[in-house]
Amino acid sequence: MTTLITPDGLHAALAGERPPLLLDAQYNLTGTPGRELYAAAHLAGALFVDVDLDLADPPGAGGRHPLPDMTRLQGTLRRLGINDTSPVVVYDQGSGMGSARAWWLLTYVGLADVRVLDGGLAAWTSAGYAVTDAPSPPPVPGGVTVRPGALPVLDAAAAAEVARRGILLDARAAERFAGRTEPIDAVAGHIPGARNAPLDEFTGADGRLLDKERLHAYFASKGVFDSAEVGAYCGSGITAARMALALRQIGVTPAVYVGSWSEWITDPDRPVATGAE
Repeated sequence: MTTLITPDGLHAALAGERPPLLLDAQYNLTGTPGRELYAAAHLAGALFVDVDLDLADPPGAGGRHPLPDMTRLQGTLRRLGINDTSPVVVYDQGSGMGSARAWWLLTYVGLADVRVLDGGLAAWTSAGYAVTDAPSPPPVPGGVTVRPGALPVLDAAAAAEVARRGILLDARAAERFAGRTEPIDAVAGHIPGARNAPLDEFTGADGRLLDKERLHAYFASKGVFDSAEVGAYCGSGITAARMALALRQIGVTPAVYVGSWSEWITDPDRPVATGAE
């Protein structure tokens, strides 16, 4: 099963009888904000969703990108014109980060037809298709009802258990996992028992996911086919969603620890490991 759609596939779908709704989830942790990127260039008709404001609650005890309040999220999705059976395609500038969070969250709340534009805006323009800076017209409000739980999630205690008896993958860079440096969070290290699977090892230089054969080989080397329990985490749940999307391409649905490392370290009693896994 794939959750990706190519630029050619999307172009054809947009000309079809039931074109998908387009959500622009361009996002940067640092640098130009996604809203500014959207204003500069987006697919015609696409509506912007803010990863920090629309797809997460404010940072706090739940980490830097906790799940959004479900009532608020339902209102956001209805404002975007989404109904229970709406086909949706999400994209970002090409990093895959914002689109993965949007895909994961919309799937988590019960939408069954959510796909990610493979390669994002960069791949779309490279394929020769047009973008615009013109504002998209507001959609007819939708009537979607969010139903959380369609994808598995972990809290801190459950993440520790998966690390102990299953496979818990940490998508952060090796130096952050090992505790050699921590540029974002207050404590360096990783959840004891976790295995490191850095983002740059299952994506290419252009940010796109590796092909299915290489994804299968890579994640097999991390043991994901040796356990019935597979979990994913990162710094704040964004890169973990990217890992979940990668695993979905090879038939694995991991439980995502949404709070991730930024929540784990809010409790000083939780153990911290450093060095090699």
